[in-house]
Amino acid sequence: MALSIVHNPDYNADLPQGHRFPIGKFRRVAEILMEDGLAAPGSYHVPAPAPADWIALAHDRGYVDRVFHCNVEPVIAREIGFPMVESVARRARCATAGTVLTGRLALEEGIACNTAGGSHHARGEHGAGFCVFNDVAVAIRVLQADGAIERAMVIDLDVHQGDGTAAIFSGDDSVFTLSVHAEKNYPVRKKSSDLDIGLADGTGDEAYLETVRSVLHGRIEAFRPDIVFYNAGVDPHRDDRVGRLAPSDEGLIARDRFVIETVRQAGAPLAGVMGGGYSFDLDVLAHRHSTLYRVAAEFT
Repeated sequence: MALSIVHNPDYNADLPQGHRFPIGKFRRVAEILMEDGLAAPGSYHVPAPAPADWIALAHDRGYVDRVFHCNVEPVIAREIGFPMVESVARRARCATAGTVLTGRLALEEGIACNTAGGSHHARGEHGAGFCVFNDVAVAIRVLQADGAIERAMVIDLDVHQGDGTAAIFSGDDSVFTLSVHAEKNYPVRKKSSDLDIGLADGTGDEAYLETVRSVLHGRIEAFRPDIVFYNAGVDPHRDDRVGRLAPSDEGLIARDRFVIETVRQAGAPLAGVMGGGYSFDLDVLAHRHSTLYRVAAEFT
């Protein structure tokens, strides 16, 4: 069975020329997956934009409505880092719906991946750090509201701490949040996940992989989630321009393989989301992101 991959062309958005966020990576990842035979014409699962009622399960309804109508306060738009125009709002809605769909496909098939998602800095009140809506939080709340799941785990291996996700699920025993990140990286003021591991600058393959293995050991079996959402950010890579850590290509591939194998051996479905990655060379960056889907395809 082929890996189910969720993608919408509207994962791209109109950003000013030279914007720091590499928005073109979403389109290029989808192209690479086609070129490499991991996807075929018409094979992508295409999500419709998420409705406000879904997103308001994890976010303040007033903020959701302001995003939908493109009238977000300038101070919040600056904290997000995007011009809050229609294409950005649509992208956020599509990416969020994509993670909901990825979760549903994972429950049916055991594993599925979104070519976007992992917007983990968006908290209940509003977005931040290039994250408009917290797609993983919304997906968990939608699946819980539908009765499809009771318990979920978030394994966040983006180089930045998943502060928004931690805040949204603070005090909620039905969701276990785990974040392994660079301690001295954004955000400066971190929130408390159920388990946080902050790594020192320059942490390379051996220490990085040992940390991931140690924090996951026995954790999934103990919590017994109905689904795991895996944020497979590639910004820990040694060549990432904001990462501060030092894993290689091979190290991140080994990381993804270990996480997916551990989750699947524990009997939990896995929904993979892209997470962060920053490079001026979009082709290099998109190929780096594409390894998630190659590794995930080994487990279908």
